[in-house]
This record gives sequence, C-alpha cells and structure tokens, in this order.
Amino acid sequence: MSKRELPPEAPNGPHKRSRLSKAFSPIKIATKEAAAVVDTNTPLSQLTELMFRNTKKSVIGKCVVFWMRMSDLRITDNKALSRASKQAQQDGIPLLALFIISPQDFVAHDIGARKIDFVFRNLHSLKKSLSELHIPLYVAVQKRRKDIPTSIIDFCEKYEARNLFANIEYEVDELRRDIETLKLGLSKGYRANFEHDKCIVEPGKLVTKQGHAYAVYSPYQRNWLATVNSNISYHLEDCANPTGNSSSIRTSDVFSPLFDTSIPAADVGLQEDDANKMKEVWPEGEEAAAKILQRFLNTKSRTSQLGAVNPVSSGSEDSPNNNRVAEYGKERDRIDSDTTSRLSAYLTSGVISIRACVRATMLAEAKKIEGDKTSGIGRWLQELAWRDFYTNILAAFPRVSMGRPYLEKFSAVVWENHQVPQESGWKVGMTGVPIVDATMRCINEMGWVHNRARMITAMYLTKDLMIDWRVGERYFMEKLIDGDLSSNNGGWQWCASTGVDPCPYFRIFNPYTQSLKADPTGNFIRNWIPELRKLHGTDLHNPPATLADELGYPRPIIDHHVARERALRRYKNPGEE
Repeated sequence: MSKRELPPEAPNGPHKRSRLSKAFSPIKIATKEAAAVVDTNTPLSQLTELMFRNTKKSVIGKCVVFWMRMSDLRITDNKALSRASKQAQQDGIPLLALFIISPQDFVAHDIGARKIDFVFRNLHSLKKSLSELHIPLYVAVQKRRKDIPTSIIDFCEKYEARNLFANIEYEVDELRRDIETLKLGLSKGYRANFEHDKCIVEPGKLVTKQGHAYAVYSPYQRNWLATVNSNISYHLEDCANPTGNSSSIRTSDVFSPLFDTSIPAADVGLQEDDANKMKEVWPEGEEAAAKILQRFLNTKSRTSQLGAVNPVSSGSEDSPNNNRVAEYGKERDRIDSDTTSRLSAYLTSGVISIRACVRATMLAEAKKIEGDKTSGIGRWLQELAWRDFYTNILAAFPRVSMGRPYLEKFSAVVWENHQVPQESGWKVGMTGVPIVDATMRCINEMGWVHNRARMITAMYLTKDLMIDWRVGERYFMEKLIDGDLSSNNGGWQWCASTGVDPCPYFRIFNPYTQSLKADPTGNFIRNWIPELRKLHGTDLHNPPATLADELGYPRPIIDHHVARERALRRYKNPGEE
C-alpha cells in the first residue's frame, strides 16, 4: 500500500510538514480465531457498559471540550457538539473544539488523498465558522494512533476541562480508542461522554425476536421504520446549534492563543489539477451539502451532470412532481444521468446529518416518515436505512472490519493472483467490458460513481476475474471521496457473496445485460470511454472484436461464460481450483 505524506505530531509550536513513518504497517486481515474473540465481546458493547457505569456526577472545570472526528464535520445538528455546548452553558464556562489528525488512521483504513483533502477543506471551513461563534477549533497531529487517548486527556488537563464530548465511531480500533479514553479519563477524574450520531437508529438497538443482531436487511428495515415512526422526535432530533462563547474568551491568556493556531498543512500527494477538480466537483462546507440536498429534492435529473462537474451548477430545472427524489423509485438504478442525490461524500464525512436528510423529506405537519418502497421518497429512505444497517453490522460483527468475510465458509475460496495484468486492467478501466471500464474511469477521474455501477464492477472483479474482494475494497477506499468502511465493506462482501444478506454465489451478473439495463441510452459509457463515443446499441455495450480493434479499445480480458463456470465451481467447493 502506498504511504501518504502528512504533517507530523505538533503539540507545541508551529506545524510543519513531514512524511508519515513507513514503519507503520497494520495487520489488515486478522486470523479467524482472533476475529471470533472480538465478535464474542464486541468493543461497542464494552463501551456501552462503561458509559452505563459512568454515573459519577461531573465536576465543573474551566471549559468543556468537544472532540470532533472525521465523520461529524459540521456544526448543524451535531449531537455531541450540541450536548457539549449545553454543558458549557450550564456550567458558565467556554466551549473548545478539538480535532486530532492521525496519519496512521489513514493508512489503517486505506483512506485516499481525495478524502483526506476533503476532510482538511472542511476543517478550514469549520475553523472559520466556529471562530465566528468565538469557539476555537484546535487541530493537532498525533503520529502514533495508540497515543491518542493520552493526548486527549492531556489536552483536557492542560485546559482544565472536566467534561469531554464526542460522537461514536463504530470501527473496531476507534471503539477501542474511545474505551481507553473513557477509562483514562475516569482514572483522572474526567468525564468522557460519547453520543450516537451517525445513524438514525443507533447500532445495537434493533435485534431479532431471538435477541440477535439482524443479518438480513428486509426484516431490519421493517423494524427500523417502525422504530423511527414510534418516536420521531427522538430519532430525528434536530440538535440545537452550539451557543457561542462570550467574546471575552478572545482576551483570555489561556484560551485566546487557540484562535491563532493554524491547521496543519497536508501534503497527501494530490496533484494540483486533481485538487482543483475535487474542489469543484465536491465543494466543502455545510452550505454546499444543504444545496445539494435541496437540488435532489426539487430539481429534475440532467445528463449534463454525468461527468466531473459541480453538483449545484447552473441550469437546473425545478419540478414539484418530476424531481429526482420523486423519480427515485423508478430511476435510481439508471446511471446515464444524475438520478441519485450525490450526498454520499457529505454523509460519510458528516458534513450533513442523516437526520437532516430524512427530516427534509417530511411535510411540515407529518408525524411519520415515508415507508412505501414504491414511492421515490420511500425508496430513498430505504437506501438511507442501508447505511444504518451496514453500520449496525460493523458494530455487531466487528470481524468484518478486520478483513474477515462474514460467511467464514467462503474464506477458503481460491482467488487468482491479484498482481496479474487483469487486476491492473480493471483498475485503469481497460478490461474490454465497456460498463466496467467506464465505471473505473469515472472513479479514477472524479472519486465517485453511482452505486449500481459499483456493484457491476465489484462483481466483475470478484466473480469474472476471481480476484479477492479485499483488493477491490481497498482500491475503492483509496480512490473514493465517500469511502466509508461499513458501506464499502458491506457492498463488496455482498457482491462477493461473503457478507450479510449477500447476493447468492450462483447469482453472477452478466456485465453486458447489466449495462443495457443501467445505461440504456449509452450516455454513461460514451461520456467516460471516448474510444466508443460514436457507437450505439449493442455494439456500444459489447463491441465486436474487429470493431474494438479498429477503435483502439481492448478486447475482453476474459470470456464471461468461461469465468462464470469457474466462479460457480470455486464457490460451490471452497478450497478447490
């Protein structure tokens, strides 16, 4: 895996650029036995128990600290920030915001340069917005991720903060980090408060009649919908914005220097033209996220939005009846125009809350959310429920974030050598299968692609090329600006038939028929594969060999029917060639 350049730890003095230590090489695939141990006593259950036992009344300090994470980069409707502000107001003391950059986290989770750049751009926006509220945002770098709990408590000690607030992240290592932070805080008389903010329904709350975590989406979604509608005010709480500090904090000898600290300069290896493109295609900030949501709810889809363009570019057409969310039920699987919301990057990084998205679909006096899968809104809310479902899986079955398949019986499936040319051809979009190649070129160009296209290319890699799903999972995380461990892992394991509620192993997408369904006009393929721009019909979706040769487009690197038989054989008898 490539290492990325990021700023070093800088607890004191000016921030400087430095290379991330190449010595850090985390274990990406745990043993079956080690993963099983973690599953039997999940980190989330441990953290929950500690929080339940942490009933000691907090002591009033000199300030309250809000610890911001990479998944809650916003001020509006931020549960932990709102709670921290309320505590500060109640105690009559200032609120401080803290963000810890952990380069080793980027490596451990295969987070790519585009997403890191997106995080930094949002941090700059947030520092300015919080400063207008007289709330300082201090951004520090901790080179060794295992030292983060100590750094957090040291910060609290330095500024005499007795209350720390943060939103929960559900990955194994992050939960373990929070457990250590909570324990360390308790031992020194500090109270760490962790809030569920990422999901509509917090992980662990919904279980089957037998008391087990759901591993099938449909019954989970039915329970999810009933649970949300049974207590709308709780699950869709519009958390109050933080109250600004008194302007007198600016003259404090202790706190005023925090306003003058800069955000570390990140050299993540992103070329200037790519950085500029990402800024255009994925503008930072809560205002941009809100505009993108409103466009989805109120305007028609446009073919002109297919490429790497600004999601709120001019030329949109309002339509009360034929807007994108209204048509979502019928058009969501089409990739030949902007049929989806384009909000995934903002949801993943928490620039907009999932609660705000759901509330925006409700009529003013509505007391329930839409649940009809035949309606556009109902279908979109089902997709948001998928995000909750996969986060719930991550928390309930942590082995999936440890490189293990949910269905261990498929851990013995024989994969092809992922260093072979076929894999590199897949990455650069030169497999000879137009829909796959257009998808990969789109990802490489704009850091995002429609989910239907992701499913097609993921199944092609795992079933046609028989390359380990973890290779594709990693590549997506490195390239996608909306890379999210729970959704990305869930999607890849679904396509590879190794995960929860998976596609059966014998269901293998034919990429050519999938192409005709997902891109019936051919606009998507023509947009991303200029070699085929003059083609139409079946020739576009599956060019004859002689025509492909004439146009300089590669022939398919593998015959789909031959590949299908190989996949069926290997999945039916894991361990056999």
